[in-house]
Amino acid sequence: MKYLDLAMNAAEKLGVEYADIRIQKTTDQVIFLQNLSLKHTSNNVLQGFGIRVFKDGAWGFAHSNVFSDEAVLATVKKAVETATLSAEVNKTKKLRLAPERSYISTYKTPVKIDPFSVPVSEKIDLMMEVSRTMLAYEGIKKTLFIMIMHKDEKLFASTLGTRLDLTTQFINPMITAVAVTESDSQSRTFDEGGRAVGWEWILELDLIDKAKQIAEEALIKVKADTLGAEERRSLVLDPNHLGLTMHESVGHATELDRVLGWEADYAGVSFATPEKLNNYHYGSEVINFVGDNTLEGGLATLGFDDDGVPGQKWYIIKDGILKEYGSTRDTALEIGLNASRGCNRATYYFNQPINRIPNLYLLPGTKPLTPGELIADTEDGIYIQGRGSYSIDHHRINFQFGGDFFWEIKNGKLIRPLKKVIYKSCNPEFWNSCDAICDERFWRPFGVVNCGKGQPPQTGRMTHGSSTARFRNIRVGGSQ
Repeated sequence: MKYLDLAMNAAEKLGVEYADIRIQKTTDQVIFLQNLSLKHTSNNVLQGFGIRVFKDGAWGFAHSNVFSDEAVLATVKKAVETATLSAEVNKTKKLRLAPERSYISTYKTPVKIDPFSVPVSEKIDLMMEVSRTMLAYEGIKKTLFIMIMHKDEKLFASTLGTRLDLTTQFINPMITAVAVTESDSQSRTFDEGGRAVGWEWILELDLIDKAKQIAEEALIKVKADTLGAEERRSLVLDPNHLGLTMHESVGHATELDRVLGWEADYAGVSFATPEKLNNYHYGSEVINFVGDNTLEGGLATLGFDDDGVPGQKWYIIKDGILKEYGSTRDTALEIGLNASRGCNRATYYFNQPINRIPNLYLLPGTKPLTPGELIADTEDGIYIQGRGSYSIDHHRINFQFGGDFFWEIKNGKLIRPLKKVIYKSCNPEFWNSCDAICDERFWRPFGVVNCGKGQPPQTGRMTHGSSTARFRNIRVGGSQ
């Protein structure tokens, strides 16, 4: 598109050190059913362009949704003016950009059936059938089904000579059954967090079968016992649950802008500061976390980030030791890295890219181990499935997590279902208490499509994953 070259040529003439333009069209479709009532459908399209310039150690950013030569040139000028003012405000701390080469490339999320090509009526028919299946169970009084489909079509150019054509998308179905008795109500949810695939995934999931399972488990949960007083117990945590725990306690804690204190006003900084690199025992020897923006089906698998840096794979924690972070071109040099890891992403065309969590996952165990064998080897513990409430402090150290479905383990057996269970721990204690992880046969991904960060706030997406794992001697008890 001619606007790419027009913007980059204009920026160079104004004396910038670097510039890029991102022309982006974002399409969102959301369908929401409650019981058998269609509550909401929406089809939103946002289209425009954002221009960044780097001058005298400072960024300037401006955007527009008017596509004309005059609008592009005016937006470049505004971005340069902003960079000039930013450099004046902070004369003592100049940013530096890690080196990067140029690329001419395309990337598309591998999709067999584009969700946007499937008629809305067909989607609603499926959602109605799933809802009827749950409501057929006596005691299920409320059901929810939300289907989210998202597509980004992006053209990117930079003064390095990079030219990119990127189309990425994801789909996320979420279904919930609510069971009600005279004294309580409890819900059970199926939510894999979304995946960068097409409608074929929905067809493969067998949502009718999932609906039966969560309805039955909601009915079990509403009649279940509460755990009682807090005690030190073992935890056996499934991949869906661990996805949120690692997101909050590892993912955000290893975003380099947060580590550097640049993100302090929004959800805190990080305890995992640079002097801990290569010497800090973040976890036990079985803990290996990988950043991987090449992961198949990963929500942060986008081909390239919004710095024009390609997707990569690297260790963040290896054999329990903190090794690296998720970085961008303007954070990498701050800790002596030679290049960015490609973690700079914006939500919409009018957002400036910020340092985001990559696809980040826990590697499976290396020895054959099934979840059943792990439970059989646990004398006193709690098995937690799914996500629940969570809270974590300003430094990403102390935290509290709930879940969606619980079983008490005694002498290697699941003896009774539970509800209203929470556990409390801190980063050094929790990940160092992990003594066993099931093997790769039981590794499952979990997507996050609503990761909030930035001011003004942006919503990011990324995928986590793990096999079922055990954590010893953690504070676990019942909640009100």
